[in-house]
Amino acid sequence: MIKHIILWKLRSELSETEKREKALAIKQGLESLKGQVPGLLDIHVQIDGRLETSNADIMLDSTLDSFESLKGYAVHPAHLAVANGVVRPNTELRTCLDYEV
Repeated sequence: MIKHIILWKLRSELSETEKREKALAIKQGLESLKGQVPGLLDIHVQIDGRLETSNADIMLDSTLDSFESLKGYAVHPAHLAVANGVVRPNTELRTCLDYEV
């Protein structure tokens, strides 16, 4: 299995209200991919409970059944629609950690 973890920082020019709206849209969009992308076993987006010591706004925690599924996820049309439609336009920094479990 593969863990695919992403941390994002929302665009600094967004107001706090806009950040909340965009974070919710990102969460809903990404979590809707479960059942649509082959090999995507679990996906959770954390946007609440962030402590002031954090330097990221959003965390994606997903599990895929193989490295091949991760590669397929990256180019899957449903994933690209969310990534290009709501994630990339509203974030300014992305950090990724993929590892095998």
